[in-house]
Amino acid sequence: MVPISHMLFISTALFFIGMYGLFTRRNMIAVLMSIELMLNSVNINFVVFNKYLYPASLDGLFFTIFIITIAAAEVAVAIAIVINLYRSHMSVDVNAAEELKY
Repeated sequence: MVPISHMLFISTALFFIGMYGLFTRRNMIAVLMSIELMLNSVNINFVVFNKYLYPASLDGLFFTIFIITIAAAEVAVAIAIVINLYRSHMSVDVNAAEELKY
């Protein structure tokens, strides 16, 4: 059986890798992937804490399924926005999107 500290370390590493990607990338697709990585690390936390604190309950798994559903909807909307931005500006650079301000 894998100790809880190992799983939480992996989850923390994934979260900070996603945060690093969020702050350093200029490409909107890479930023979206970083956000998804952060959401997946939260999902790992929900499953780990559910397994170790309440093994008979499935609350953590239900929250995880809910987060995955919301993340899929978020990605669908964000990809549509990125495709529309690329069609209008021929770039998916975050700095190019700042020119769209009023």
